[in-house]
Amino acid sequence: MIKKWLAHAFAVERPEDFAPTVEQQQIADRICREIIRRDMVTLAILTLETCRPLNYIGSQAIHFFTPLLSILVDPRAQKIFADFLEQRGSIEWLCQRLEFLSNAKPEDRSPNAESSSLPVSKNDDS
Repeated sequence: MIKKWLAHAFAVERPEDFAPTVEQQQIADRICREIIRRDMVTLAILTLETCRPLNYIGSQAIHFFTPLLSILVDPRAQKIFADFLEQRGSIEWLCQRLEFLSNAKPEDRSPNAESSSLPVSKNDDS
C-alpha cells in the first residue's frame, strides 16, 4: 500500500491535459474579449508567458485580495478564475484562447457566440 502511494506521491498534472470547466471558460473568454477590445493582446500574451511559473501564486493572490476585489468584481467569478489559474495548463490555454479570439471574426467574439474550447487547426486551401 505504501509502495503504491509513493509511486504517485510526486505526480504532477500535465499542462496539455488541462480542460477548463464551462464557467471557467466563460469567465476567461470575458477577460480575453476585454483584452482584445483594449487592443492589448500582444502585451497580455507576453505578460502571461513571462509569468507562467507564477500562475499558482497569482491565483492565491486573487483569493487573498477577494474582500477588496469584491467591490469591483463578483466574488464567485473571482473564485472560479482563481481556481482556473491554479491549474498547470491554464496559462497556455489562456494564451491560445487570446490568439484564437483575436484572429476570429468580430461577430465570433461576441459573448452570445458559441464558445469552443480551443481552436482546431484548419487546412486553408485558398
